[in-house]
Amino acid sequence: MFLTAATGSSQETAPPAEASTKLKTLNDHFPFSVPPTVQAWQTRSQTLKDRVLIANGLWPMPDKTPLGAVIHDRSERDGFVTEKVYFESFPGHFVTGMLFRPATDNSLGIRDGKRPGVLCPHGHGGRLLRYDDDELAELIETGGEVHENSGRSPRYARCAHLARMGCVAFVFDMLGYADSQQVSFETSHRHADPRPEENDRSRPCLYSIDADLNLQSVMGWQTWNAIRALDFLASLPDVDAERLGVTGGSGGGTQTILVGAIDPRVKVSFPNGMVSTSMQGGCYCENCNYLRVDTGNVELAALLAPRPQGMTAADDWTRDMMTDGYPELKKLYTMLGAADNVMCRALLHFPHNYNYVTRATMYPLMAKHLGLPDDVPLVEQDAELPPDEDLHVWNDSHPMPAETGIPHERRVLAWWKEQSDAKLAESLPGSGADRAAGPQPKSPLAEFHATYGTAWRAMLAVPESGRRDLSSMITILPEGKRRGTLIDCGNRETTVAEVRPFLDEGFEVVVPFSDGDGDSSVQRLVDNGKAYSAFTFGYNPTEFARRVDTLVKLIDEKSKNGQVVQLRGSGESAAWAVAAAVSAGDKVERCIVEPESFRFADVEHYSDRRFVPGAVKYGDLPVLMALRAPHALTLVAPADDAKRIVEAAYKQAGAPENLTVR
Repeated sequence: MFLTAATGSSQETAPPAEASTKLKTLNDHFPFSVPPTVQAWQTRSQTLKDRVLIANGLWPMPDKTPLGAVIHDRSERDGFVTEKVYFESFPGHFVTGMLFRPATDNSLGIRDGKRPGVLCPHGHGGRLLRYDDDELAELIETGGEVHENSGRSPRYARCAHLARMGCVAFVFDMLGYADSQQVSFETSHRHADPRPEENDRSRPCLYSIDADLNLQSVMGWQTWNAIRALDFLASLPDVDAERLGVTGGSGGGTQTILVGAIDPRVKVSFPNGMVSTSMQGGCYCENCNYLRVDTGNVELAALLAPRPQGMTAADDWTRDMMTDGYPELKKLYTMLGAADNVMCRALLHFPHNYNYVTRATMYPLMAKHLGLPDDVPLVEQDAELPPDEDLHVWNDSHPMPAETGIPHERRVLAWWKEQSDAKLAESLPGSGADRAAGPQPKSPLAEFHATYGTAWRAMLAVPESGRRDLSSMITILPEGKRRGTLIDCGNRETTVAEVRPFLDEGFEVVVPFSDGDGDSSVQRLVDNGKAYSAFTFGYNPTEFARRVDTLVKLIDEKSKNGQVVQLRGSGESAAWAVAAAVSAGDKVERCIVEPESFRFADVEHYSDRRFVPGAVKYGDLPVLMALRAPHALTLVAPADDAKRIVEAAYKQAGAPENLTVR
């Protein structure tokens, strides 16, 4: 007899309705709610900083390999000097850009023989962006630009004037722009159609299912490039590593937000054109899985607090900042005792920009917080533009690397994964990794939970708006006194005979999910015509996370009255069950799982209900089960690798008696 059949001791609610929760898109509303206390903000901000790293594939950080920086083709300009730069962020991957230094007779900004450094991510359009005559004439007419020469190239103008102010400025190429051609523009920013090579699971490339399962993305790659660019800037002999700023506009503003969020070396930031409760960044390079689930760009920018930052509101998606976003930033900075460290200027008569007026807003902020003297020239002067060919990094003496395209992606992603696997293995139970002599900051079990557990918590986070309805489930009651609840995570084809031992022990049996009542093997996706998982799961929890959240909520409800709660699952539902049991801890008396052959690694497309970005990187089902330690777990017929890791975790926890393997 199935649980769907009527019996004297069972009760069944009406079938659950189809999921009604609207999927969030990058164009929705992303308000920032300031926590009530400093302590609450510190907790929230640490969670989000961890999430930024996890989402970008940088938890743990790869090794910072030697940059091998090459600086060449020095050119004297009017008040500043330019030089061409390339260095390796990943082994074999070269970041290119241009360095702007003050002229040799300019003593502005020098302190102890060094100057402040400013990193300048350029944004879409590239550092070589130039306006034509008609565009420039319109900009000058509206007051957006002033000068005939530098007004044509606002990215060049920005760096040139920062150098004239006494800073060392570095503008580096986004993937696919100017000299950064090892990954093409089409791949980095226009990936509308999947490439055939993405189906080769033996050699993963960008956008492949295996890249997703290891949280490797264009955005993460560019975030790493930005961190390494800051490393390069800080390493220069004439740069004061204690006085570093970052400023970028549009897509460069997105990079500015992320670098400020995760790199404490940033002392002042001006992320322009992307701090908004509205559109969050529409390019592939601005999206990665998990980044904006239950958060948005305003709160991500707030992670810089209380360090100083500024921005503007323009006639674009930032137009509401003065009433929705900036007041909350001001409230947070005030609560942190740094009310004067945040500013937003309303420039609503200009469209999306980083124009002369916006740059004029940025320069005083940089001057003040990078320790420039009072007489620093803050009014931007014209700068004659060299021809485009003089701005390219690669030439006959410094040829562009031969490795490009799919082979390059595959090699970098393979190295990236090797780094992650090796570093994560150091905290894996039973790894045998050597530990340094002397006291350790964490116990091995605590380190395991801090590393893998933090990642899984981020991957399973579900905001209130994304939760499933708990009103519909099947319940079968025992005939005698009720002792507790068994949550059977399988489906409605579970038989009464299967759960009879639990009923005889006084457990009610609850089946919360069904594959026959509107659920399917395919999860909902944002329909925007773009073939990339992060446009859905950068903003919404996965179906897997929502099911785990439902179980945790159910556990909380059932345990409130002191009743015992147990969980049971097999195959895919074993993963739901154990993930919920890990989250619930000692609220679950015992979790009984039969993994069968289930692995997240077997998922072939991000539309699959079992798809969990990062699941393979963070140990798949074996590690998820090991995170249950030290709480009671019964493991039925596990594979050898899973058994080994789980047993090692319980031994490490000093609770081998809490693990039953049968």
